[in-house]
Amino acid sequence: MTRKPLRPLARILDARSKGENPDAIERENIRQRHDDMQVKSRQRAEGRLLVLGVFFLCAYAAVAARMGVMATSEPREPVASVAGSVIAMQRADIVDREGRILATNFETHSLYVQTQQLIDPQNAADRLVEIFPDLDHADLLAKFTGARKFLWIKKKISPEQKQAVHDIGDPGLLFGPREMRLYPNGSVAAHVLGGASFGKEGVSAAEVIGVAGVEKQFDDYLRDPANGSKPLTLSLDLTVQAAAERVLDGGMRLMNAKGATSILMDVQTGEVISVVSLPDFDPNERPAPPTSGFDPSVSPLFNRAVQGVYELGSTFKIFTAAQAMDLGLVTPDTIIDTRGPLRWGKFSIKDYRNYGNELSVTKIIVKSSNIGTARLAQQIGAERQQDFLRDLGMLEATPFEIVEAQGGQPLLPTNWSELSAMTISYGHGISTTPMHLAAGYAAVANGGRYVSPTILKQDGPQLGRRIMSEQSAEAARTMLRHVVTEGTASFARVPGYQVGGKTGTADKPRPLGGYYEDKVIATFASIFPAHDPKYVLVVTLDEPSVSAYGEERRTAGWTAVPVAAEMIGRLAPLLGLRPQVEPAEVTGITLTSN
Repeated sequence: MTRKPLRPLARILDARSKGENPDAIERENIRQRHDDMQVKSRQRAEGRLLVLGVFFLCAYAAVAARMGVMATSEPREPVASVAGSVIAMQRADIVDREGRILATNFETHSLYVQTQQLIDPQNAADRLVEIFPDLDHADLLAKFTGARKFLWIKKKISPEQKQAVHDIGDPGLLFGPREMRLYPNGSVAAHVLGGASFGKEGVSAAEVIGVAGVEKQFDDYLRDPANGSKPLTLSLDLTVQAAAERVLDGGMRLMNAKGATSILMDVQTGEVISVVSLPDFDPNERPAPPTSGFDPSVSPLFNRAVQGVYELGSTFKIFTAAQAMDLGLVTPDTIIDTRGPLRWGKFSIKDYRNYGNELSVTKIIVKSSNIGTARLAQQIGAERQQDFLRDLGMLEATPFEIVEAQGGQPLLPTNWSELSAMTISYGHGISTTPMHLAAGYAAVANGGRYVSPTILKQDGPQLGRRIMSEQSAEAARTMLRHVVTEGTASFARVPGYQVGGKTGTADKPRPLGGYYEDKVIATFASIFPAHDPKYVLVVTLDEPSVSAYGEERRTAGWTAVPVAAEMIGRLAPLLGLRPQVEPAEVTGITLTSN
């Protein structure tokens, strides 16, 4: 900054030459400098006052605006807006293959008490019991007046209940926003979804956690906040699942069965499009597990598709025939001795009817001859049979992605002898789940490759190890078609849809050992369309019985087969399969010249 000198030399010299006093010049310059400083100080002060005035004006405007908002908005409890009071967590949705909601979240409120803030514990207990009749008044009052400072009353309440508690007016009764799991389709796919509930008291008390089914299997994924906008996509088709449940429920009632299960599986991807277990439940109100009794199947929580370990009877015969053909031991036309009974030591194997002295391999499957199948098993041998069933996944629990599947461990003979091989060849002496059977038939249907059953949507074929050659698989499929057109599954004819399959009827085991004399497990394992299989359908009925032609019928041909046929007729159009005429077998023609 350049300052003007108080005694400028030019003016001093000029004043002296004129005889003037040079000090007067200095005094004048000092006065002028002081005047300039005063003007600058006044301007600075005026600017500061202007800024301060603008600040206060904005502050008063903000206060006035806030007061206006508070005066015109609904009142709200201060505790509900305090940072950290939100105890709900976002759990990812579960959707079907088309993106339709199977499980989602629903915002609700919880009710808890801070006992040190209660003004009138007696009145609070009285009023709460009126609102929630299931609460115990004496227990509630004891807790309100005890040493506990925090107490859950209800982990989810309706808006009406919240308002009723709010009207009590006690500051110790507090609400917390939270989420509950909602299954909008009710009991549809209940055994797959399983259910969810709130955690135990403690850190996870306010968090929804899976308790069964895919909710528990994929609990870590569903609880991860990073996946809140990424739903878990299942292979199920909601429309097909609902239709399958309706048809199976009607069939179970018509056949007077105690329970039923069905599995619809894609033979290329292993995707389970529908899986039903009856009786079922509503996961919104999941029942408590049974606490007594020896038979778990009486509970609606029992998943027959993956937990029901049964002897599935003659449905296993096609595996025996396919392996024998794959080993080159027989062809579909090879004649097998079926004279009976077939004796092994003190044991004998008999057929349901007398089928004569000999049958071709194809007729053994069509007529469902135990003796003929056992003869094939003798040629195969116990060791090779065991290896084949192991490759089919029959000797261990299925990898199906719900927690209950881990409990479906097959029951195997302790000593896999020749006799065991003979009985296992026609489905006795080994117990597996319907899900095992579906995976086995999928290998036959897709050309001989193992495919793992899955509940998750897949991007394309998931074919695994080769179990049998394509030629053997094709021959086995032809036999399954003959079972429907000529054999024990004649009721499986569905107009426009060619079905192949095999029936199986096995005595039902008692929970404590032995077998019932008048109770069976009836199963029909099918593939469709038979000439180009896309799907496997397994239907199993527990203790069916129906009167027909004056007799009581329990076999699968009379019970499980009609239910499966009705199901295929209803589901095939939903799966996009158009009715068509079955391709005829090519007749040999020889061209000659005229």
